[in-house]
Amino acid sequence: MAKWLKYVISFASAFALMLVARTLVVSVHSVNGNGLAPLYQNGDQLLINRCSYGMRIAGNGVLPYSRLMRKPVAKGDIIAFNLPDDSAKGIFIARCTAIPGDTIHTINGPLLVPGLKTCAKTDYYWLEAINQKNPVDSRHLGFIPESNIVGRVVTVLYNRKNIRLQ
Repeated sequence: MAKWLKYVISFASAFALMLVARTLVVSVHSVNGNGLAPLYQNGDQLLINRCSYGMRIAGNGVLPYSRLMRKPVAKGDIIAFNLPDDSAKGIFIARCTAIPGDTIHTINGPLLVPGLKTCAKTDYYWLEAINQKNPVDSRHLGFIPESNIVGRVVTVLYNRKNIRLQ
């Protein structure tokens, strides 16, 4: 085998492995605007663990939706999700404040109150935006199905607005 072919195979294998990891395990998304302030600022690059609640298999009409090695969403988790009705493309970020079995009351702000509007349906979550002025959360959209949850925000990698070119 030619010496250069070993390098090509090694490079192609590493590239394929990186693509699989980026698609299935983690992804990086940028924050546009200050809708997530003060926790996340404009320009932050967020690392999202796509396997934090199990390996998501969307199906896209061919297979039914499922999650392998499923783990429950916990209250307080910062979650990346898609909108349920696909009215807007992209990833949205919110905090999980109610899980299946919790009850909520939303007249003067969301509170956990027994006996009122409930997340009793399995696999539906109440997600609230970090910034109260941000309209992309359960106060405006209703319950978010588990199938729309992409993963958990792990950390801020860096803020591209604060990087200085030398």
